[in-house]
Amino acid sequence: MNELSSYQEAVELLQKLGLKEYEAKCFVALSRLPKATAKEISETSDVPRTRVYDAIRVLETKGLAEVQHSNPQQFRAVPIAEAAKTLRSEYESRTESLVDALESMGTESLDADREMTHEVWALSGPPAIENRLLKLVDTADQEVVLILGRESAATTELFEHVRAARESGVDVLVGTATPALHDMITEALPDIEVFVSELAWLRSSPTDPTDDTTISRLLLVDRNTILVSSVQEDDLGAVEYEKAVFGRGFDNGMVVIARRLMAAGLKPGDDPKPHDG
Repeated sequence: MNELSSYQEAVELLQKLGLKEYEAKCFVALSRLPKATAKEISETSDVPRTRVYDAIRVLETKGLAEVQHSNPQQFRAVPIAEAAKTLRSEYESRTESLVDALESMGTESLDADREMTHEVWALSGPPAIENRLLKLVDTADQEVVLILGRESAATTELFEHVRAARESGVDVLVGTATPALHDMITEALPDIEVFVSELAWLRSSPTDPTDDTTISRLLLVDRNTILVSSVQEDDLGAVEYEKAVFGRGFDNGMVVIARRLMAAGLKPGDDPKPHDG
């Protein structure tokens, strides 16, 4: 990444964290200098000099910049680690306030005759998909069957939630797309049954060689809730995007079929609940 693209990325990220454009540009400019006057900040950031003072005033209020009342005034950014901590704290505070506001409004419940027997929803992006998967694992009372098709899906946080489910008495089975992934997960989760899935289409389509879709995560919780995510890769194997669908309340027949597929490759004697009831 060159200097210009790094600068642009830093400005954009700061804006996503709540700073306005001029504030972000002034902070990035200051972070590259030991100290600077308004004129120097303007020259470095392309922010009009008359707007630099307003931007610096906001940065100072937020604890991101310091002012030396000399003639002319000198400004400097707080250390990067300190700025990161300040921004993180403010972001978390805003998130907590948002949660409080949303929860205080309550949720209108559906009438009994309007409640659906099953639901299917869609999600996009690895963070949202992983958060939903972790939440579903946490809701398990009886069984978690999880198939991982990619190493990137086998996160430390996922291992922690799966381990917690197992320690709470939930039966846990983990399948993998490759022997290498199997060995990695077995080492991380030595007390959990891990097997290599026989679902060849996790990695590629057996009938369409041009199909670059890869199944990343398959989850079945308590034989009632299902999540399936897939990714598409570029020519170098990098993920271009990930999408998922998840649902609950399916009829018994669909769940039985899903579990049979997900357990393909698992030895019958290693399955704690092989029955299809």
